Amino acid sequence: MARTGLQARQRTARAMGSPTAERTTPIARSKHLEEPTLREKLRYQFDNSMARGTPALIAWLCVTTVVLIVAFTVIVAIFSLRSDDDPSKPFFRDLMQNLFHALDPGTVAGDGGASWQFLLTMLVLTIAGLFIVSALIGVIATGIDAKLADLRRGRSTVLEKDHTVILGWSDSIFTIVSELTLANESRRKPVIVVLADRDKVEMEELLRAKVPDLRGTRVICRSGSPMDLDDLALSSHPSARSVILLAPETSEDPDAEVIKTLLALTHAGPDGPRIVAEIRNPTNLEAARLVGAERTVLLDIRETVAKLVVQTSRQSGAAAVYTELFDYGGDEIYFLEGHGLAADATYGDALLAYELAGVIGVIGPDGPKLNPPPETLVAGCTLIVVAEDDSTLRGEPDALVQPDRTRLGTSFGVDDHPTRAVLIGWNERAPIVLRELDKYAPPGSGLTVVTSYAPEVLPPMANLDVTVVTASTTDRATLERHLSADLDQVIVLCYSDDLEPQAADARTLVTLLHVRDLLARMDAATPVVSEMLDDRNRVLAQVAHVDDVVVSGEIVSLLVTQLSEDHRLEAVFSELLGDEGSEIYLRPAEWYVEPGAEVDFATVVAGAVRRGETAIGYKSTALADGSGTSFGVRVNPAKSETFRVIPGDRVVVLAED
Repeated sequence: MARTGLQARQRTARAMGSPTAERTTPIARSKHLEEPTLREKLRYQFDNSMARGTPALIAWLCVTTVVLIVAFTVIVAIFSLRSDDDPSKPFFRDLMQNLFHALDPGTVAGDGGASWQFLLTMLVLTIAGLFIVSALIGVIATGIDAKLADLRRGRSTVLEKDHTVILGWSDSIFTIVSELTLANESRRKPVIVVLADRDKVEMEELLRAKVPDLRGTRVICRSGSPMDLDDLALSSHPSARSVILLAPETSEDPDAEVIKTLLALTHAGPDGPRIVAEIRNPTNLEAARLVGAERTVLLDIRETVAKLVVQTSRQSGAAAVYTELFDYGGDEIYFLEGHGLAADATYGDALLAYELAGVIGVIGPDGPKLNPPPETLVAGCTLIVVAEDDSTLRGEPDALVQPDRTRLGTSFGVDDHPTRAVLIGWNERAPIVLRELDKYAPPGSGLTVVTSYAPEVLPPMANLDVTVVTASTTDRATLERHLSADLDQVIVLCYSDDLEPQAADARTLVTLLHVRDLLARMDAATPVVSEMLDDRNRVLAQVAHVDDVVVSGEIVSLLVTQLSEDHRLEAVFSELLGDEGSEIYLRPAEWYVEPGAEVDFATVVAGAVRRGETAIGYKSTALADGSGTSFGVRVNPAKSETFRVIPGDRVVVLAED
C-alpha cells in the first residue's frame, strides 16, 4: 500500500507540474552522463588501435614482447638468478640474451651450467615467448592473406597509358577482346583494362577460357562499378586511347546505367579519350548524346542489327561481306591520308591505282562519301580503303596490271520488280526490319509475317502489303502453307523477347530445318537469312543450309571494336547499313565482264566504274563448294588476281541502288 501511495503522489506531482517531478529527471539523466573511468578510456583507446588492422596488432605484440623481456631481465638482475656473478655482463647483454630465450626455445639448452632458479625463470620466459611468436606469425599470415585477397579483388589503380578500357560486362566482351588483340598486333605492349562489377578472378578465368590466344596483349581486370567515380578511377581512363561502354545484359534498365556511366566519364570536362557506348533502346539516344558530347559514338544495338538483317536478306552472301569488313580477321576499312596520286587524279583513277588496297570512297570537305562519281577529284582528300592491315597501305600507286577493257561486259540489267517475302518469328527488332524492308521494296511488294507471338502494332508501310499470321513457327504444316517457290526472300527472327537465348536459338534452328527442307522439295532457290543470339549456334545453322546467319551479339561487338579504334568509321558504317547513299550489292558478274572469260580483278573494277559503281570483291560459284561460312565470297582481291567467270558468279559492289 505504501508503494502504491507513493506512485499515486508521483503521478499527481507530474500532473500538477510539481518540483518533485522536475527533480527526478536530472537524477535519471545523470546516470547516463557519468564520467568514464580510466579503464573504460584505456579500453576504448585499445579498441581503436586494434581496429587499424594488422599493423596495430604487430605493434601491440612487439610492445608485449619488449615488456616481457624487460620484466624478466629485471627479475634476473634483482634476484641474482645467474649462477655466475660476472660483473662484466652488462644489463643490456642480459636483455639481448632474454630476447633470444623468448624467440628461440632452443636457447634454454645452452643454460646447462645455470642454477635451477634461473633455468625455471627462462623456461617461463620461453613459454611466454612461444605464445607471442605464435600470435605474431598468425597475425602476419592473416595480414598477408588479407592483402593478397585485396589484390585479387582488383582494387589497385592501373598505371597504363594508351590502353583500351572496357567498362561493364556482357557476352559480347569476348568478341571485343578477341578483335582488339588482332587490332593490337602492330602495337607495342598493348593493354586492355576491363572494369566491371564482378569478381576479378572470375573475369580473368572466363577471359582465359573464351579468348585463349591474346596475341601479346595484356588484359587487366578490375572490380568496381563503372558508375562510381572512385571505382572508375581504377581504370585510368583519362590516359586511355579509347573507352568501350557495354550495355549490361542483366540490368532491368541498361541504358540508364550507360548514361550514368557516361556522366561519370565526362564529368571532368570534354577532353579525354573517345568513347563508344551501346544503347539498346533508340528512345534513349538523345539523352545519351546530351551527355556524351563530341567524343562519344553511340551505337544503337536494335537499329544496327535490324538494318544488317535487312541488308543480308536481300542477297545471299552479303553477311560474309559485312563480317569481313567489320572484323579484324581479314580485310577491314582504313583511311589513307597521303595517297600520292596526281593533282588531276579522279576517283576512277584511284580505284585502279593500288594492288592490295581497294578504294571505296573519299573524305572531302563535305565529309565522307562512299562510291562518289568516278570523275570526282581526289586531290587533298583522304581515301577510304579496304586493306588487310594498315601496314600494307602505300602512298604511291603500285598497281601491277591494267584492266583489259576488251573483256568488259555489255549487259546493263536491272532488278526492280515487286517482291514477295516471308518473315518468320518476332522480337523488338522486327518493326525496324519491316520499316527497312519497306524502303527497299518496289511498290506492290508483299510480306507475310508468321509468328507465335502476335505484334501489338505494325509500322506504317508505303510499298509493302503486310499480312500477319499468328501460328506456331515450328509447325511444319503452318510453314508449308506460307512458303512457296516464287518467294524472293525468307527471314527467320528469334524470339529473344519471350525466350531465353538458347531456347530462342533452338526454336529458330527447328524452324530453319523445316524451311530449308520445304524449299528444297519445291526446288526453290530462295535465299534464307536467320538471326541467332549465340555465335556457337551458327555452326548448327549451317546444317540447315542457311544462306546467311546474322549473330546479333557478335556483329555489334565487331562494330564496337572498330569504332573504338577509329571514330571516323561511324559515318562509313552508317552509310553501309542505311538506305541513303551506297550499299553493298552482289550482282551478276556478266554485267561487268564477259561471261566465260578469264579476267583479272582490275578488269572487274573497270567494269564497275563504267556503271558508276565500286567493285570490292566477287562471289565465285567454284569457291562456294566447301567454303564454309564465306559462301565463296572474296573481298578485296589483288588487282592482278584472275578468275574465270561462270554462270552464277557475282560481283560485290557499292552502288546507289
